[in-house]
Amino acid sequence: MTIPVRKRGLGLQKINDVRICDDGRWSAKYVQRFHHAYANSPYFVDHRQFLENLFETGYDRLIDLNMAVIRHLMLYLGVDTEIHCLSELGIEARGDHLLVQICKYFKATTYLTQSAAAKYINFDGFEKDGIEIRRLKFPTYIYPQLWGRFIPNLSALDLLFNCGPKARDILLKN
Repeated sequence: MTIPVRKRGLGLQKINDVRICDDGRWSAKYVQRFHHAYANSPYFVDHRQFLENLFETGYDRLIDLNMAVIRHLMLYLGVDTEIHCLSELGIEARGDHLLVQICKYFKATTYLTQSAAAKYINFDGFEKDGIEIRRLKFPTYIYPQLWGRFIPNLSALDLLFNCGPKARDILLKN
């Protein structure tokens, strides 16, 4: 899903500064697409109102829309953890140094990264500050989907729409 954003003449923006481009009917189209794709899935009805509200709210900033989705997923997947936005931490570093500074801010001793992303990280700064790097290869979560053959890595919403309250157990068993 791609949300149109304002970018002309704005250069590289911080994620919390990115504004949604509210021209056109993109939000109504997304609601309609979700209905067409998932109306017959067993648990879509549990989340339909959330989706309609999400796209009718008229969020100004992309971060606010993203956080609404993340909080909804956390609620229904039973994830109870704090969320911190980088913009609230006062860290101005970039690249790998930014990652190291975030780890230091939270007094982390281990940094988890996807195996595929590890090739883009310079580990020297982490090792210098005593932060262990752990590479993770996330499993493919197989669950019943509405149509035909299983399609891996669609989205957490697909998992919720198709499996409802069992979604958390599916994630935890892997």
